[in-house]
Amino acid sequence: MTDTFPPAQDATAATPADVDRALARSAAAGDTGAFEALYRRHAPRVHGVVSRLVGYDRARAEDLAQETFVRAWQALPAYRFESAFSTWLHRLAVNTALMDLRARRSRVQADGDEALEFVGGPDSAGHGTALGLDLERAVATLPPRARAVLVLYDVEGWKHEEIAEALGMAVGSSKAQLHRARSLLRERLEAHA
Repeated sequence: MTDTFPPAQDATAATPADVDRALARSAAAGDTGAFEALYRRHAPRVHGVVSRLVGYDRARAEDLAQETFVRAWQALPAYRFESAFSTWLHRLAVNTALMDLRARRSRVQADGDEALEFVGGPDSAGHGTALGLDLERAVATLPPRARAVLVLYDVEGWKHEEIAEALGMAVGSSKAQLHRARSLLRERLEAHA
């Protein structure tokens, strides 16, 4: 009796990126089951980054995470597989949140209410350590642009050039916003210590 299965090492050699690539190819061809699998694999990370960018506003984060996946479904046929699917999706999530922040900032300036800071709920996960809760609350109270730069630079590991391009600002402004965000964060955390 001959074995028709590939050797065990080939079956276990698939990396998460390989699995994503295969699922993305199937989803791009219209396989909704493959897209559901991608959603299950990446929804927590997408929700996390969006939540941090919008100040832990649960409802907004959920809406923007869903919008990210709708956009991903629509854009998948044009996805060229030049980067890992997770990288492409993560960038899409960040861009979706940043577009929302820009749109809200425009509405606030048009309304003349520039003091509004879009502060969300303090605990997006519903639990956490006291320090984690304090940090989330402090980050949520940062001005939106400073918060975006802080999250993208310190949490997501972006370079100032990438942040400047994504937010439509100069590199020096990105650095200044990061300094501002860190200073405000330090002040707010020390006030609660």
